[in-house]
Amino acid sequence: MTANDEPEVSSPIAEAEVVRRELQEALSGAGVELPSLGLDPLSCTGPVPRPLVDLGRCNLAVARELAVVLRAYAARGWER
Repeated sequence: MTANDEPEVSSPIAEAEVVRRELQEALSGAGVELPSLGLDPLSCTGPVPRPLVDLGRCNLAVARELAVVLRAYAARGWER
């Protein structure tokens, strides 16, 4: 691990997988499960991959849960 407790990664795809896991854990902690959360396969190809995290498809109930969580977070003074 590095000094800031982030695991060292050796490639853009490995880094994207770490980020995907972090997002999945954070969403799970907030009570939201995106069953299709994964890496976009096309963005992981080519000589210089630029991986994207694909939030996937979810049903309306999950979309509403995510909206509720985001609104609650924003109400507490969300800052980037």
